[in-house]
Amino acid sequence: MSPAHSLAVHLDTINVEVMIPTQLLDATSISDIAIAKEILRRGGLVAVPTETVYGLAANAMNPSAVKAIFAAKERPSDHPLIVHIAGPDKLVDWAIDIPPLAYQLAARFWPGPLTLLLRKRPQVPTEVTAGLDTIGLRVPANPVLLALLTELGFGVAAPSANPYKRLSPTSAEQVFTQMSGRIDAVLDGGDCEVGLESTILDLTGPKLRILRAGPITASEIAQCTGLPVSQPMQHDIVVPGNVAEHYQPHTPLHLGTREQIMEAIEAKGRRIACLFYAAAPNTSETAKIITMPKEKALFAQCLYKTLYSLDDLGLDAIWLEYPPSSEQWCDVNDRLSRAAATPRTSLQPTSLNAF
Repeated sequence: MSPAHSLAVHLDTINVEVMIPTQLLDATSISDIAIAKEILRRGGLVAVPTETVYGLAANAMNPSAVKAIFAAKERPSDHPLIVHIAGPDKLVDWAIDIPPLAYQLAARFWPGPLTLLLRKRPQVPTEVTAGLDTIGLRVPANPVLLALLTELGFGVAAPSANPYKRLSPTSAEQVFTQMSGRIDAVLDGGDCEVGLESTILDLTGPKLRILRAGPITASEIAQCTGLPVSQPMQHDIVVPGNVAEHYQPHTPLHLGTREQIMEAIEAKGRRIACLFYAAAPNTSETAKIITMPKEKALFAQCLYKTLYSLDDLGLDAIWLEYPPSSEQWCDVNDRLSRAAATPRTSLQPTSLNAF
């Protein structure tokens, strides 16, 4: 890929003037890793790979660096950030009143896509937590980021590395296209393995609650802890991703049954792409037809990537067939409900109140 200053950035997409050169760094290069560490130490922004999506990382104990994340993403300052740490032993650096359950869950699911919501230590910058007394913490499974965290000696705030409310990136190229000129560097560690954001589990109350659906399900958490886990379909708790319209491609996205999508194809007159679950009809002359994987993990892994690729085609609309509504698919359904062009036409996650 060309250097950042010569890249034709889609200004109609990010709608800001390119202000700084953005370096594209190789996660397999020792010298490039050293550059990434130096940028983070001096308070800069580096997009980093995680197993879920690419995150926009900054020193979470540096208020100025954290503010720069919000500016680069155009993210409202009242939306808290998740802090990525090197291991469970670092929990005490960020949180107080840590219940034994936190370490039990960490032993089972970390490194991995589970964020624990805990009471924050007083010295944690309010910029990270949006003024709240809680903080989301997780240990990422990506070996590149995990090694960085160990070597840096501090945690990084790292929301998805994209403009606010847009599709989360799962490749360095997607980050570079959207964020070049806004951040110091992108560390290319390949495509993300999971492809959807982490589960957020609230440990601050008397009961376990999932506040954002993710790859770790309520049943898995209940099996680990022996305790019931609630997962409200809707709630007002301020956590990452809990807004009605989010994870959106620029092309309007519609969700529907197979019959509704076939009607959209037959209507003609518009350039559309149709994503069918597991099996697609015969190729259409009037629409781009894509078959999405039947397996949930593969579906999640390629969802954002597929939507990104379709965004480049200048289509009038994207139609996606409803996937299954079981507990395993809860995170996929949650993201799709927020990504749909008309939020009212959306999937409703299964209510999981007794696991």
